[in-house]
Amino acid sequence: MTESIVQEEPLPVTVLTGFLGSGKTTLLSRLVADPRAGELAIIVNELGEIGLDHQLIRQVDESTLLLDGGCLCCTVRDDLVTGLRDLAAKRAEGTVSAFKRVVIETTGLADPAPIVHTLIRDPMVSFFFRLDGLIATLDAINAARLLENHQEALKQAAMADRLLVTKTDLVQAQALKVLERQARILNPAAPLHRVQRGRIDPALLFNAGLYNAETKTMEVRRWLAAEAYRDVGSDPAYHHHRHHHEHDHHHRDDHAPHHPDLRHDSGIEAFCLTREQPVVWDRLADWIETMILTHGEKLLRVKGIVNAEGESQPIALHGVQHLFHPPAMLEAWPDLDRRTRLVVIARDLNPEELDRSLSSFLGR
Repeated sequence: MTESIVQEEPLPVTVLTGFLGSGKTTLLSRLVADPRAGELAIIVNELGEIGLDHQLIRQVDESTLLLDGGCLCCTVRDDLVTGLRDLAAKRAEGTVSAFKRVVIETTGLADPAPIVHTLIRDPMVSFFFRLDGLIATLDAINAARLLENHQEALKQAAMADRLLVTKTDLVQAQALKVLERQARILNPAAPLHRVQRGRIDPALLFNAGLYNAETKTMEVRRWLAAEAYRDVGSDPAYHHHRHHHEHDHHHRDDHAPHHPDLRHDSGIEAFCLTREQPVVWDRLADWIETMILTHGEKLLRVKGIVNAEGESQPIALHGVQHLFHPPAMLEAWPDLDRRTRLVVIARDLNPEELDRSLSSFLGR
């Protein structure tokens, strides 16, 4: 293996998704022209439109374009595994610039889960690349309707680590407020940013995962953001709180525009399972395996930090539907909170039933 192939850590990959016409390509055009974004490689799949011709300098080969600022853009004609492997090989050979991040633009109707699976499952791909985060663009003009009528748009928003509301200058403030409330119901912890004509600081988009490549640290609190989710636990007080919370939904401001409560109408709900005492790791692992086998398609995202019996360090968990990253032992707890916290975004799963099943497996 040549010295150029050896690297300290896998390169971060950002997946850019969003429904048709939601401004992904406009965002990319701005991104590749922004020196703050650094050296990028852009991957557009075969159904997407590159739309970056004004940035084009020259053709590197039949699938790779060299863009202004040293960025690359390549089209994936077969599958993502081949595209990522080719990109890694060209970088190692020095036939393309030594980019430091990959951005994958999906089609408007794409399910982001298979891309996540590819980044985790393929040994060659996972050697060179790691998932940093998912970004979903929401068109301020149409997204409220799309979230109500299209499962693809719902899933993209629910799974995202960052939510970008585009075309904000083309709608009234009240309509924008309605859309943002819908987005926060679906995905309470994802930072939400307004974007006009694709302009946004790249720092707000990147380093969305557990590991921050710039600071070389594990940013557990920001990554997990468990406080943004409603807490589901065995404490009876929770059920009292939930009753009043649901009651309040039936007494909204009469002057506020009506729109569905997406947690109920879409079947997608975000919540956090917590345990005060250390858990037996093998029992928790058995529970996770059971959930994957029985409810894998419904588990859109799972993030967690675990206090395992006999371990002084926390264990980080991250899963998308049927596939989970290998558990990662962290160097230290982010604060004095030693609870096990599992953040879940799921479709058509009852949080209380999941909480009871977890208790059954843990034996408490």
